[in-house]
Amino acid sequence: MKKEILLAVILFANIFITSAQTLENTKKDSIPELTQKDSIIVSSSMVGIGFNAIDDSGKQFDELLSFEDEWNAVPFPSRLSIGRYFKNGLGVEAIVAYNKYQKNKIVQGVPMPDDKDYFSFDSRLSYDLNKIIGETGWFDPYVGAGIGYSHANDDNIATYNGVVGFRTWFSDRIGLDVNSSGKWAMNNNYTNHLQHAIGVVYRFNIEKELTEEGKAKLELIEKTKKNNDSIAAANKAAEERKKELERLEREKEAARLAQIEKEKEEAKVKDKNDIQNKIDALDNVYFPLNSSYLSPSSKNILSTLTSILNEYPKLQLEISSHTDSRGTNAYNQWLSERRLKSTIDYLLSKGIGEDRVRGEAFGEEKLVNDCDDHTQCSEEKHKENRRSDFKIINY
Repeated sequence: MKKEILLAVILFANIFITSAQTLENTKKDSIPELTQKDSIIVSSSMVGIGFNAIDDSGKQFDELLSFEDEWNAVPFPSRLSIGRYFKNGLGVEAIVAYNKYQKNKIVQGVPMPDDKDYFSFDSRLSYDLNKIIGETGWFDPYVGAGIGYSHANDDNIATYNGVVGFRTWFSDRIGLDVNSSGKWAMNNNYTNHLQHAIGVVYRFNIEKELTEEGKAKLELIEKTKKNNDSIAAANKAAEERKKELERLEREKEAARLAQIEKEKEEAKVKDKNDIQNKIDALDNVYFPLNSSYLSPSSKNILSTLTSILNEYPKLQLEISSHTDSRGTNAYNQWLSERRLKSTIDYLLSKGIGEDRVRGEAFGEEKLVNDCDDHTQCSEEKHKENRRSDFKIINY
């Protein structure tokens, strides 16, 4: 009976310990983690480039979308902006823009007789409406007001400006800015007009802060961290061991791939050397004195060379043609060029592509022996210099 009671106690203890461990793991798994979504950009600098369109028809609010008759735009980026935006939602901006009033478009109530340039420089104070409606992280509507200067229809106009727009963000730095500005002339002698804009913006000097939800997550993480230090240390050690094993495995794999690549390169070098040896075994193509014509023996050598080129379709050769030292330098250069042409033309006539052979003529610059202008040599030794030789440049 005592034995049965002892077994029951042990079984109950195991169940209790297992349940406690499961509960602890469940609690640990439920701890939130800070992510990129838990932080938001609160201040930044920004530059933008894009396009602008001007509606100075005099009836723009009645026919706001009359693109064909009243909107003026140029087919290239025509607007630059720079600004700084602060934690409190305010931003200061400076914008320059270029446009062109186009012939036959309605400007100030009448069709334009000719094209006329438009320039503007504006400064404004804007406010991020997310401070009122709540942060979205990717969609930033804003309103603003400011003053500016426009050169429009040959008039210089100081303006009061109002703007409404939004920016939508594809990442922390890159976004799209869309806005429309109303420009009211300070002098009643001039008409008011609208300026619409769209462009790409880039943020820099970024400062981020946690959202309210992120702050709550951080507080919860800090509260539970003390209870999980030992588990975190064990997990960290296991993770470091895992990373070390992965690193060793990557190094092993990298070494294996490097060895394979080395063997491939060595095989490639060996193949190249074997081919060069085949070419070297052919002997050079030699020419008679003062001649660029190929002898029957030279044609046989080039025919064998053609077979080698056909055997290795990716093989490319450099051909060098030379003369002996007899004759003037200018004559020998001309003669070596003729010999080079004869050599290459023969290979091309056998179906070898032009992209597989290239050459250079050296005249008497590269003698293979001491038979220069000051040395008496036999005809046999002079012949050694009247040659075309071959070298692999790509395989």
